[in-house]
Order: sequence, then C-alpha cells, then structure tokens
Amino acid sequence: MGRSADQERIGPVDQRDVDDTGCHFLHVDMDSFFVSVEVRANPALRGRPVVVGGAGGWGVVASASYEARAYGVRSAMPMAKALRLCPNAVVVAARHEDYGAASADVMAILRDITPLVQPLSLDEAFLDVSGAVRLLGGPRAIARQIRRRISDELQLTCSVGVAARMFVAKIASTRCKPDGMLVVPEAQTVEFLRPLPVSALWGIGPKATARLEGLGLFTVGDVADARRQTLVSNLGRAQADHLVALASGHDPRRVAPERVDKSLSAEHTYFHTLSGHAQVESELARLAHKVARRLRAKQLQSRTIGLKLRAADFATYTRDVTIDRPTDLAQEIHARVVELWRGAERGGLAGRSIRLLGVRAGGLVEAGSVPVQLSLEDAAPEPGRTPRWHEAERALDAVVARFGGGALKPASTLRRPDPPRSAEENSGPGS
Repeated sequence: MGRSADQERIGPVDQRDVDDTGCHFLHVDMDSFFVSVEVRANPALRGRPVVVGGAGGWGVVASASYEARAYGVRSAMPMAKALRLCPNAVVVAARHEDYGAASADVMAILRDITPLVQPLSLDEAFLDVSGAVRLLGGPRAIARQIRRRISDELQLTCSVGVAARMFVAKIASTRCKPDGMLVVPEAQTVEFLRPLPVSALWGIGPKATARLEGLGLFTVGDVADARRQTLVSNLGRAQADHLVALASGHDPRRVAPERVDKSLSAEHTYFHTLSGHAQVESELARLAHKVARRLRAKQLQSRTIGLKLRAADFATYTRDVTIDRPTDLAQEIHARVVELWRGAERGGLAGRSIRLLGVRAGGLVEAGSVPVQLSLEDAAPEPGRTPRWHEAERALDAVVARFGGGALKPASTLRRPDPPRSAEENSGPGS
C-alpha cells in the first residue's frame, strides 16, 4: 500500500537523497480516515465514490473518498448537495466508535516511536522525533517506518510531512496526499513556502485570505515581502506579526504531548470477532505489552488494572482490580487481565464472540515513587517481579523501538489458528 523508494520524488526535492538534518517535526495525517476505516471493514467499497455521514436532507458529509472528491464532494457539505454532485455515491452511516478505536491504534503506533505526540484530532498528530533518531535513524527513516507500520498493522494509509518547523510539516503532509511523504530540508524552508497560496499558512481562514488577496498578496512570498505597516493597518498588529513570522519560516512552538492524568490504555476492535478462548488470551497478552511499554516510556507504574470487553451483540463489560504494588510489567498486567477475563467468562461471557478488547492501567504513579515494603514472602519473588523480567521487557522495548512492533514478541502472543468457522459464524457485527 505504501510507495516504493523510486516513487518518492515528491515536491521540490528528491526524497531519496534529501537532507533531513534538523527536521525533527513530523505531521502524520490519515488519508480520508473515516472512509478508509469503512473500506477496511468492507473491501467491496474500494475504488468507489464513498461518502460517510448522515443520510437525508439534514445529513452532513463527515468524510469522502478521493473518488467522491473528484466530483467536488467535501467534508461538512450538506449530504443533499453531495448527492447532486455525485449521484452514484455510496453513502455509509458514520460509526464513530469504530473510528475512535482505529484512531487509538494509530496513536499507539506513534507513541511507540516517541512519547512526544500531540494529537490534533482523531486522524492527525504532530511528533517530535529528536529523541528517537539515535535508535530509529533520521526523521525520513522514521516517517517511512510510521507509514509502513500503519499500512502493515492497520491496513490504513497516511501522509507524513517532515520539516524543521511544525507548521511546515503540516503543510508538507497536505501537499503529498494521499499516501505520500514529503521532507522539507531546513535550508529550503523559505524556498518551499514562498510559492504557496496564502491560504496554506496555518490559521489563515477564508476571510483573512480574501482580505490579503484584496491587498494583492496571493502567495506566501507576497506576504513575506509586504510592507509591515500595510499588514498591520489591515489585519491588526498581532495577526500581522504572526503572518510575517510564518511567511519567513519562523515557528517557535514545540510539540505539546497530552498529559496522562488518570490512565493509559490499549484497545482494539476486531473486524473478525474472536470466539476462541486462546485467541482472547493471546490478544490480551499483546495489549498488555502495549500498555506496559507505554508505562515504561513515560516512567509510570499502575496500581489498577482494567479489562474492557465488547461482545458481538455490542454489550460492553468492564472489570478492574487494584494490585498490592504498582507495576509496569506486561507479565503482571497480563496475568491480572486474564483473571478478569476468566471471571467474566464465568459470569456469562463463556462461548460468546468478542469484537473489542481493551486493557487499561489506572492509578498511575511515577516509577519508583512508591516505596515497596519487603516481607518474608519476597525472599522468593513472584514471577514478573524479578529484576530479570524487568531487564527482559526493557530489552523487548529496545528491539520494538528499533525494528517495529512485529519484530519480536513474547511467545504468549502467538496463537494457533482456531478451527475454520462456517460462513454463518463469520458473519455478524464483528466481521
């Protein structure tokens, strides 16, 4: 699904030989996100003009495939107008829960790369990869890894802009869509910006664009060369200063990652429901390792372990357990969620197909901030609490950071295929 190296000649520079030194900001933007999630669930929609949103006279377009966009269909457009422009469009009702689950999977991949992730919405985020280059290579290599993982692991595509300034990275991702990558070398930042329309500058809406064009300022270069007093008189001092700074390639902002106040979690919606006991426990192991890896990356430990289940009939169950001492070990987290899962089975879930699993770490504290009072029982530590397990899981973190999530995994996450199910069993909400 991704582009080969020979196809990476995008924009003003040759992406195979580009100098990405100092280009530590990445902007990752999913391609036609809601539609892509729907196509992943129903491949028969691929290549067709698909519109996601509410049907009827009051419906609004939430997302449109690139095939529909060729007819002029755009997000936020009334559905009635969209159907006039594209009468053969396939309208799909929005399923925001599934988009939220897919977004969580995307953000999990980004946070595997670096903890410095600033989501802007469900389908886009900024990253600062300055701390990841020693392990993962240069920013361009990291961008390639992100695109490959999102394609391989989630069957979705994204476009990635790489630059030395945040807003330039965002512009770059827009200009290489769909399914592209564009690196803007730091030395070529101004050269890249100057021919762009003024509307490309972040924060410049239709009204400001019209006002600038009324002054004869149509490109970013025009703004950079304009008399400052002209801009101040027409836009005000604050916006004039903002515009001149951006047009000159200046942006002092830094990535502001979301603070984790209460919990960290990993969950996944399965398009083919899980029906086997071994399947569920294997997936719980995979999710437990994701959560544990994020805890260690943020130097946090958890006092409370939670499990979330959604059955094929959309009934949702949540269970939590408080543990004696905080942990950041996947082995401990997995053991607890398996206990919760088996309890849920005994409580009525046995034999039911599962379409969503989630593992949550709550009651977060800084790693090492809670003193552990040793007892005689600690002379023979429980499995998962020995220094050797800590070392093993941290070694796993390093391998995953270097080669991606599929490079190495505990044997407990490998499962034998379940016996084939009939077509009737494979149909249903989770298929």
